[in-house]
Amino acid sequence: MEDSVDRHVALWVKELTWMDPVKEEIFFRLAIMARHAGQARRDVLDADGLKQWQFKVLLMLRRLGPPYEASPSQLAELLGLTRGALSARLAAVEEAGLIARTHETGDRRRVRVRLTDAGYGVLEDHVAAEEAGELALLAALTPAERRTLADLLRKLVLAVESQQGRRVPYSPRRSRSAGW
Repeated sequence: MEDSVDRHVALWVKELTWMDPVKEEIFFRLAIMARHAGQARRDVLDADGLKQWQFKVLLMLRRLGPPYEASPSQLAELLGLTRGALSARLAAVEEAGLIARTHETGDRRRVRVRLTDAGYGVLEDHVAAEEAGELALLAALTPAERRTLADLLRKLVLAVESQQGRRVPYSPRRSRSAGW
């Protein structure tokens, strides 16, 4: 059974006889899957009424583990933002009741940003909806095929990441995607 990639490659191998058709199939299919995964994540954000940056604030606090809190400077570092940019963003998330900013006892200059119960719930619901969408994209594969695909992709990522001098390794802070 042919897909759109097979038709794309069939056209180009006639014009670009030097092109590796298997390489083209791999990267074109990866691009299609990335596009669909990105759209599925955007759809979940829209349904939840969250903006990407709001989700990332909640996600970073959750990643830190209990008690799901950080100093503004630590949170800014994790998100790849300046403290000023973070402060402006936190106000809207705090107003929505998803985080709380508290002052440490004895030193009002020290602030902690904490995920609220409401923020925890919103993040749980959002991640569960993302999970369902991503599992739907993988539904055509058996569990064994998923494991094989994950292992093969790990092998590629390790190869890219080992080329420190020639390539910049992936960093979630540099990514514009939702990225885990």
